[in-house]
Amino acid sequence: MWYAASFRRALFQFLLLVLIVVVAAMLWRNTAANMAARGLVFSFAFLDNPAGFAVSQHLLPYQESDSYGWLFVIGLLNTLLVSLLAIVAATLVGVVVGVLRVSRNWLLRKLAAVYVEVFRNIPLLLQLFFWYFAVLAVLPAPRSSTLRLGCDEAGCLAVLSNRGLSLIAPLWQSALQTALALCAVGVVLAVLLARWNRRRQAQSGQVLRLWWAYALLIVALPLAAFALLVEPSQLSRPLLQGFNFRGGVTLLPELMALWLALSLYSASYIAEYVRSGIASVPRGQYEAAEALGLPPARVMRLVILPQALRVMVPPMTSQFLNIVKNSSLATAIAYPDLVSVFTGTALNQTGRAVEIIGLTMAVYLAISLLISLAMGVYNRRIRIVER
Repeated sequence: MWYAASFRRALFQFLLLVLIVVVAAMLWRNTAANMAARGLVFSFAFLDNPAGFAVSQHLLPYQESDSYGWLFVIGLLNTLLVSLLAIVAATLVGVVVGVLRVSRNWLLRKLAAVYVEVFRNIPLLLQLFFWYFAVLAVLPAPRSSTLRLGCDEAGCLAVLSNRGLSLIAPLWQSALQTALALCAVGVVLAVLLARWNRRRQAQSGQVLRLWWAYALLIVALPLAAFALLVEPSQLSRPLLQGFNFRGGVTLLPELMALWLALSLYSASYIAEYVRSGIASVPRGQYEAAEALGLPPARVMRLVILPQALRVMVPPMTSQFLNIVKNSSLATAIAYPDLVSVFTGTALNQTGRAVEIIGLTMAVYLAISLLISLAMGVYNRRIRIVER
């Protein structure tokens, strides 16, 4: 039996599992003993206690009297917000820069290379400090700011100051609800139209350029409906009151600095992934596409990038995970993310280090696993199916 490979594999796996369980039990026993020596009991009952401090940014209603559990949700939403914004921006910038890295235009190719080498070789924390302290913190105060757009007695359209970027925002009323409903319908119609266009191409070999139809359905028609239905009372405009602007929606300088730093830093890596993916496509694919008369832009979009995706997706998955984890650097500039408000302030107030650290680590692990799962599903969909 010992010489059977299947038996040895099963035995070694069983021994490894036993070792992991024993180590985990020892760690838990040691932690419980240390907590008992200090008069502490492992419990999450503190999540029902009032937090007692304010949070500068909250996507959902929050007051100082709310519980630590609700504070945890507020911090998690702030983390997800900056992570999602950075992933989208880094992907768009990275793909564009990566394509320019292999451009036939010498100037564009060199500029893209300079961008990659500069942002990739400067530590992320230094870039974060640069955008926050050297760019946004030196902006004028709200009362003296001249970076205003469309200001009158009722307020402004946009104002940039050291307190952040204040923008006009629609209220949740009939005009906005109608526009969002039309946008949702437009997305469905655009998907159906795209499927019809693919079937038509498979049957006739001809493809229609329908980008204008997608833009019309998803963007133009909802915006037009909103412009026709909206009334001044349905808009909240930033208005200077005291020493700051009130109303509208404000992007905090901490959020903008973290968004810029994460996006530009991660985009430099994604650009290299895109460049390597494009370089992996055989030269014959370019020549075959050009022989069919396809213009360079369509060759890149329809022939090269779909094949390069199979090489690009795995490292891009790792970069997306890095964006989520690097968002915890928000603590350095006091952006109220999960680590800052929960692992920072809440931990100092409650002293529940084991519970708070464990819960925070579990949340980041869950987010990373969900991203890996989604990207894994996408990677399996685009892989080459061999017989």
